[in-house]
Amino acid sequence: MAVSLILTEQIIKLFIILLLGFLLVKLGLLKASDSKSVSVILVYLILPCMIINAFQIDYTPQVRTGLIFTIAASVIVHLIFIAVTALLKRLLGLDTIEQMTVIYTNGGILVIPLVQAMLGDDYVIYSCSFIVVQIILLWTHCKQKLCSGQKLELKSIFLNANMVAIYVGIILFFTQIHLPDVIGGTIDMLANMVGPMGMLLAGMAISEVPLKHVFMTGRNYLVVLLRLFVDPGILLAGFKLSGAASTPVNTGTALSGAAGMILDGKNILMIVYLACITPACATVTSMAQLYDSNAAESSMFYVLTTICSIISMPVMIFVYTMVI
Repeated sequence: MAVSLILTEQIIKLFIILLLGFLLVKLGLLKASDSKSVSVILVYLILPCMIINAFQIDYTPQVRTGLIFTIAASVIVHLIFIAVTALLKRLLGLDTIEQMTVIYTNGGILVIPLVQAMLGDDYVIYSCSFIVVQIILLWTHCKQKLCSGQKLELKSIFLNANMVAIYVGIILFFTQIHLPDVIGGTIDMLANMVGPMGMLLAGMAISEVPLKHVFMTGRNYLVVLLRLFVDPGILLAGFKLSGAASTPVNTGTALSGAAGMILDGKNILMIVYLACITPACATVTSMAQLYDSNAAESSMFYVLTTICSIISMPVMIFVYTMVI
C-alpha cells in the first residue's frame, strides 16, 4: 500500500506541474507552439543527461543481471503489446493512431522521477532498458505504421541523441569511469529536470487541444481502457504465471513467476511494469506531426490518458504489490 501512496503523491505533484504549463499558455505568457522548443531541450539535452547519469553507479554482478533481466522483460512486454493490439485491431477496428497509443507508453519521461521517489537513484539504471527497447521500436515499427512505404533509416534509430547517451553511459558503466564532480554534478542537475520538464511540455500541448471533444467522445475511453488497464492487466497475469517459484536470498520470501527469477526481482520487475502503465507516448504525437498522420487524434489520446493515469497508475501498482 505504501508504494501506491508514494506513487499517488508523485503523480499529483507532476500533474500540478502539468497544470502550470497549461496556465502559462492560457494566460498568454507562452504560446502552444513554444512547446516545440521545450521538446528540443527535453529530447536533446535533459533525457541524454538523465540516461548518462543513471549509468554512473558501481558495477556489480547483481546490477548486470538486473539489466539483462529488464532488457529481456522490456522486449517481451512490447511484443505482447504488439500482438494483443493486432488482435484487437480486427475485433475493434482500431485505426493506426489508436494502435500506436495502446502499444507505446510515456515511460521514458515519467518513469525516472517516479522510480527515484519510490525506490531510489540506484534503481534508475533499470529504467534505461525499457527506454532502449522502446526507442528502437518507435523508429522501426511505429514509424513504418505511421508512414507506410517510407524507407527505414537506421541512422535515426542508432544515432539519435538518446541512443548515443546510452552508448556513452554503458561505456562509463563497464569501464567504471566516474565523471568529475563539476561535470557529473551538472549532468545530475539536468537529469533531475526530466519529470518537471516533461509535464510542463504536456501541459503546453494540452492547451491547444479542444477538451470538449476529448472528454465527450465515447470511443476515446475505449483506447484509454486498453492503454491503462487491459494491457497492464494482461502483463500482470503473464508476470504471475511465468517462471517457477524461487526464494530470493535477500528477503527469504518465496516469489512466483517472473519476479522470482532474480535477486530483488519484485522491485526490478516493478520498474518495467511501471513503464508499461504510463499514459500514451508523447513521441508518437511528435512523429504523427512529422509524418502527417493525424497528430490531432494522437494529441487527444495523450491528453486523456495523461489525466486518467492519475487514478489508474496508483491502482495498477497497488494491484501489482498485492499479486506479485
